[in-house]
Amino acid sequence: MSRIRIEGLLAAFPKLVGTGKQHTYVETENVRYVYQPIEGLYLLLITNKQSNILEDLDTLRLLSKLVPEYSPSLDEEGVCKTAFELIFAFDEAISLGNKENVTVQQVKQYCEMESHEEKAHKLMMQAKINETKDVMKKKANELDKMRMERGKLDKGGYSSISGPRIEKSFNDMGIGGSRFGSGSGLGGLSTDMDSFASKPKGRPSTAATAPGKGFGMKLGKTQKTNQFLESLKAEGEVILEDVQPSTVSSRSSALPPSDPVTVTIEEKLNVVVKRDGGINSFDVQGTLALQVLNDADGFIQLQIESQDIPGLSFKTHPNINKDLFNSQQILGAKDPNRPFPSGQNETPLVKWRIQGMDESSLPLSVNCWPSVSGNETYVNIEYEASEMFDLHNVIISIPLPALREVPSVRQIDGEWKFDSRNSVLEWSIILIDQSNRSGSMEFVVPPADPSSFFPISIGFSASSTFSDLKVTGIQPLKEGNPPKFSQRARLLTANYQVV
Repeated sequence: MSRIRIEGLLAAFPKLVGTGKQHTYVETENVRYVYQPIEGLYLLLITNKQSNILEDLDTLRLLSKLVPEYSPSLDEEGVCKTAFELIFAFDEAISLGNKENVTVQQVKQYCEMESHEEKAHKLMMQAKINETKDVMKKKANELDKMRMERGKLDKGGYSSISGPRIEKSFNDMGIGGSRFGSGSGLGGLSTDMDSFASKPKGRPSTAATAPGKGFGMKLGKTQKTNQFLESLKAEGEVILEDVQPSTVSSRSSALPPSDPVTVTIEEKLNVVVKRDGGINSFDVQGTLALQVLNDADGFIQLQIESQDIPGLSFKTHPNINKDLFNSQQILGAKDPNRPFPSGQNETPLVKWRIQGMDESSLPLSVNCWPSVSGNETYVNIEYEASEMFDLHNVIISIPLPALREVPSVRQIDGEWKFDSRNSVLEWSIILIDQSNRSGSMEFVVPPADPSSFFPISIGFSASSTFSDLKVTGIQPLKEGNPPKFSQRARLLTANYQVV
């Protein structure tokens, strides 16, 4: 029957019902009303005239027993509050217009039965929450240990590099603190070569001595700070220190190297891709930084090699011998009698930039396909990774419209997390290698504008670089064997978006 037909039958009932009867029925030309007064209300059953009146009375009797079980207050307000519970109970008692052979206790048992799927889902969600808490605690403990190690190093005499060593390093060569500026043609490069800046002879270095005080203050606040961070994480806040630390913070919190010489090669991606295909910008910026622990090991030259890539341009520090680098790709000081700076800080020696690459060179491509169907929006997202890199800790962040509930994820290759405070769905893949160069995710949300799912932000890291620059050997400038060295290369995302 249509809704209008049902409303018409219900509207006609008050005109047909009589008074003074506890259990009765009324017949019209087409239907039969079987009803029973319950205090100030009527429990009404509408059937056709061909139905068995005895079965209808039996059904009405069962329903009249169910009402008090779910609605303690038998008035209009009490029934409205328990409307859904009554509907579920009536649905168990009547199936396709016929009475089910059940009792009141059986109906209550059916309505209270647990869903195995729901229970399994709750257990899975609780396991993810517990695992996340364990990871946060482990990370907090690691940060505490790093701060304690750094505090011990600051108290253990490393501040001596601010004294006589400065006279032996590049810092007193009389060259003003030259940097890579905008006039060099590589203005987009970051400028962090303060360690080469010149300082007066014999005076203590403020930059070298100041961190000791700063870290002492931080150690005093460690416990309260961690408690505050834990509370923010529990509320869904993303703590940038844990997720994607900056270059400076990662260097300062890292444990001291064990090798006398450490070379760090790092490239950062700035990429903006159009959602319909094509690239707005694709820029790679790289840095080679050197860390020497002892003055005696600073009298060296570095032999490097890199791939011949179109659009690759280098810029060396002013204190580096440019002719030697351009002709033989050797990094050495202009004055061979002066060592490279030593200590716990890294010294950038050369920077480079790669421009003009096309879409085929992207390490990771992401496509998003939102489609509205009825009262739902189906969003399909897929990724395709290049064969050039194995990507680690991939996080694809999709902005969502304001939601009352968590989005329904139907299918996913990897893991997902919903940040309700920022309304962002994070798709994470620990490792993308030969086994999973492509993957997809599908989720459902209420109707939304397709543009509300952009821009998509992407973060990842890799252990190789576009330039494939590396140090092939170290040449000592004084007699003796070359010092032992280690090198690490990494590719990071500074800004990687699909707009």
